[in-house]
Amino acid sequence: MISSAGYNRSRQDLIVAAITSNMRRRLFGDYIVADWTSAGLLLPSIVTGILRTIKQTMVERRLGRMADAEMQIFGRLLRRALAL
Repeated sequence: MISSAGYNRSRQDLIVAAITSNMRRRLFGDYIVADWTSAGLLLPSIVTGILRTIKQTMVERRLGRMADAEMQIFGRLLRRALAL
């Protein structure tokens, strides 16, 4: 989930980014998770620039969490991809 706590409190949906273990598929706006084991991922993975909204009720549990430093790097890549 990449949406903020404020966003999540005021809406019934979450903003999420797709994650893939296809390491050969890195495209503009994607980020290779450096510490994927600490993030709770099963395999080396890429957080993609592909964003979706999903209903909060669709989430059964959190599988993991990227470190704040890595989220900041992904945030910069995402802002470049979105021209923000």
